[in-house]
Amino acid sequence: MKEEITSFDIAALIPELNQLVKGARIDNIYQINPATLLLKFRRPSQPPLHLLIEAGRRLHLTSYALEKPQKPPTFCIALRKYLRNGEVRGIHQHEFERIVIIDVSRKEGNFQLISELFGDGNIILVNPENRILQALVYRRMRDRNILRGEVFQHAPPSGRNPLKQPRQDFSEIKGLGQLEIVRALTKFLSIGGLYAEEILLRAHVDKKVPCESLTEQELDKIFDQLHQILFVIKNGNLEPYVVVNKEGEWIDVIPLPLKKYTHLTQRMYKTFNEALDEYYMETTVEKGVVEAVKGFELELARQQRILQSQRKALEDLKGQIEKNKGMGDAIYMHLNDLSFLLQKIMDEKRSGKPWEQIVSSIEEGKETGRVPDIYFHSMEPQRLILNVSVENLTFPINLRRSIQFNANRYYTRAKKATKKLEGAEKALQETQAKIEELQQRIGRVKEARKTPPKRRKKAWYEKFRWFNSSDGFLVLGGRDATTNEILIKKHMEPQDIVFHADLLGAPFVLIKTRGETPPERTIREAAQLAASYSRAWREMLSAVNVYWVTPEQVSKSPPPGQYLKKGAFIIHGSKNYVRGVPLRVAIGIKTKEEHVMIVGGPVEAIANQTNPCVEIVPGEQTSSRLAKQIRGLLAEKASKTLKKEILEVPLEEIQSFIPLGRGMVKV
Repeated sequence: MKEEITSFDIAALIPELNQLVKGARIDNIYQINPATLLLKFRRPSQPPLHLLIEAGRRLHLTSYALEKPQKPPTFCIALRKYLRNGEVRGIHQHEFERIVIIDVSRKEGNFQLISELFGDGNIILVNPENRILQALVYRRMRDRNILRGEVFQHAPPSGRNPLKQPRQDFSEIKGLGQLEIVRALTKFLSIGGLYAEEILLRAHVDKKVPCESLTEQELDKIFDQLHQILFVIKNGNLEPYVVVNKEGEWIDVIPLPLKKYTHLTQRMYKTFNEALDEYYMETTVEKGVVEAVKGFELELARQQRILQSQRKALEDLKGQIEKNKGMGDAIYMHLNDLSFLLQKIMDEKRSGKPWEQIVSSIEEGKETGRVPDIYFHSMEPQRLILNVSVENLTFPINLRRSIQFNANRYYTRAKKATKKLEGAEKALQETQAKIEELQQRIGRVKEARKTPPKRRKKAWYEKFRWFNSSDGFLVLGGRDATTNEILIKKHMEPQDIVFHADLLGAPFVLIKTRGETPPERTIREAAQLAASYSRAWREMLSAVNVYWVTPEQVSKSPPPGQYLKKGAFIIHGSKNYVRGVPLRVAIGIKTKEEHVMIVGGPVEAIANQTNPCVEIVPGEQTSSRLAKQIRGLLAEKASKTLKKEILEVPLEEIQSFIPLGRGMVKV
């Protein structure tokens, strides 16, 4: 499975990226994990773009909605400080290496964000004087240092740039002697093994041929095939594919068809960015599943070893119980005989007989079948232990103790073993429960295999405040001075109706009438949008007056000697008032194209179109806390199928509908 992007991939990717991102501004930067950045680009009148950079591995646009940490790391904060709102002047590849440079222009000068996609990788911010401002990883190395304040130097090249390699210099490859040509190409040029093999396959040259054995004709073929691939990539004539092996596993993503993969399934994509996005999302999710399962399986194997040991210990304890209880029972079944045997031995010993004589006498009696001698097995004189054989059991009896004491000692051992058995059985059950839970978790991980949702494509009007009225009219409002200006200048049409709260510091609001007359209900809802997102919300007013006019009454031409700020307009003629408009906003959930979508606006319109929704009024609660509360309330009111998705909605999506960043839930 391919892990890292290749130099050919980068060469193919750069033209696509420049076409889409050049001229855009960096709207924000997120650090998804310690090695991965997500850059959000803002483009005039176009949807935003999101560029994913994973140090040492990949770089491409992504359409997936990736989870962002609530608190950005220090590196991310620094990048925001220097790059946010900067204009992307271009993206280029350094010398056909796995290095991508994003040139960003700000009033302070031109910055470079350098992504090193080889080895362990790095992401480095370089200032206009070519000094390192920030780096994902700082390190001292033999050939260069990545340290704050030092002049930035690129890593030594991995080979010659094939784009700058003339044919006459290509013959130098023969000087590599016995080295196989496939290895020589990767060493001589900045290309990996995959494309070295592909070039040789197309040139019909055996990849194992020693360099010194190559003919000039063969070198011509290799050089021509190399440049045919480069020509396709440089001219953007791409046919991107994801390669799938016979087991259905995704193993590679390529910008053009390769002979090496003709026997495998290949899925084509419209753009190379899209192919990279899908491939790396699939393999990253699969890798995450494999790693999670591997961790569970290691623990499962450990628990199974513990279980095996516990089962053996359990069987040993059961054996001990059975054996000790059996010996105690045997003693009591033959109590008199064993007591007599024990007494006989001790009496003879007290009479002065040596142990050898005592044992010899008992063994003679045993041979003749004399009771109790028949129970004798052996003697351990030094320890004063008599070993007896009773009921097919052989066990020791302490001659210093009574026969009853010996029996009770075996019963005591059986009881202790029984208590241990109870604990061992409980431990075994706990281990079995852990094993079952681990097996279930492995199954759940494999089944869940969750891919992040695709980012919903927003409509053009979603950069404004907007809602669909209860009567089906699209209503738009400015978010700030800039969107006020754009709304009136670019989107106001002669048949529209224009609203504004009767105070300074309020958005302009349009009803897009399509030439129809909107009912009174839509007029009232548009007025509520204008009122609720005005300065009146911050001042904790309960209601304000709102007026509406026709587009010809709105002008950007101020009286002589006066100046209008951005987002401000002159209103001529009489105004139509909607008085005492209450300040209230509803925030609710809609589903669109399988996406959960947050909408907000006038209470009546939103309540009619969403289920569930939450109503808010002016208050002192901050937008972050209020958004969290709203999300929780929406999840509580929602169905089980929607609940989980609602709880995964980013808080900033809800915050965008909270007027002036404060409020409270209406009880």
